[in-house]
Amino acid sequence: MNPDINTGANAFSGLPEDALPSPAELFDMTGKVVLITGGSRGMGRAMSLAFAKAGADVIVASRKIEPCEEVAELIRAMGRRALPVACHVGKWVDIDRLIETAFAEFGKVDVLINNAGMSPASPSSAQVGEALFDKVVDVNFKGPFRLTALIAARMAQAGGGSIINISSLSAIRPQPAVSPYAGAKAALNAASVGIAMEYAARGVRVNVIAPGAFATDISRGWSDPEAVRMRAALERVGDPREIVTAALYYASDYSGFTTGANLRVDGGRL
Repeated sequence: MNPDINTGANAFSGLPEDALPSPAELFDMTGKVVLITGGSRGMGRAMSLAFAKAGADVIVASRKIEPCEEVAELIRAMGRRALPVACHVGKWVDIDRLIETAFAEFGKVDVLINNAGMSPASPSSAQVGEALFDKVVDVNFKGPFRLTALIAARMAQAGGGSIINISSLSAIRPQPAVSPYAGAKAALNAASVGIAMEYAARGVRVNVIAPGAFATDISRGWSDPEAVRMRAALERVGDPREIVTAALYYASDYSGFTTGANLRVDGGRL
């Protein structure tokens, strides 16, 4: 390492120049508190369980409490703490309550994953009603924006943290049937970069994952599953567990030089 270059404080500070933590240490989440919206199903469920296995305590938030409680029980069986919370992320009053509940229980949030979303299809843009449009924007942009903004401020006061916003490939490869969803996710991408820049000097990192087609509950509504599968170079859809390593990477303290990034996890979408 060039001794004239000041790399600043980071997770490697204090280690010998050639020292590299083991893979398990790189992704060790022991002592961290992770808040995951949409954490009871699909990719959210996979991330909730994965972060618990990595040593984290997990706040599982979703609109319905029963699935959250189910995942929380699985996490507790691993010897970790878990807090299930019912929260409609499109409603700021629910978001405020979620934050207060999380901090009352754990006193901090080290990692926030905004995973909750919805992508209803419409026959045409002209047939999108105002109520549906507002609901799509509320869940996919307004809510995640609010959670990111409020949690980032608290993280900054505590010395730092990692925020991961689950966007969509639709934000950069929009399809006609889901243009409001694509627009909302594109807005989330832009806001994520803005907030990343706002808090970078205070130790808060904000990054985006852009999934392609995954085999979650949404896939049951696909009109042509074969066409969806063939859009990817890998000629398949993703398993929800295949999002986990991307999230762990962003969450790791050893990824401290990554902020404002957008990682595609899409099977090589053509």
